[in-house]
Amino acid sequence: MEIKVEKQNTVVTVYLKGRLDTLAAQEVSKELESLTDDASGTIIMDCTEMSYISSSGLRIFLTLRKAAAEKGGKVIVRGINNDIRSVFMMTGFLNLFEIQ
Repeated sequence: MEIKVEKQNTVVTVYLKGRLDTLAAQEVSKELESLTDDASGTIIMDCTEMSYISSSGLRIFLTLRKAAAEKGGKVIVRGINNDIRSVFMMTGFLNLFEIQ
């Protein structure tokens, strides 16, 4: 899994590429830990190049959403493919996030 984080003012865009499986989720979680500390702006999770998400990966999204909600920020999920959209639909995540 490749991850790239870009910050512009109050908007942080996280680009995820590859499979966000249980092993990758541990690394991604560590890299995004600082975002939960300062989640008062907008966090865009760009999943255009993400091919898979596990329950551990979903937990990362949920943690970011919770931190953003507590600090007045928001999380936007962008570019999910049909397989990931199905996972989001089955788990109720489509209702939790703004999907673009």
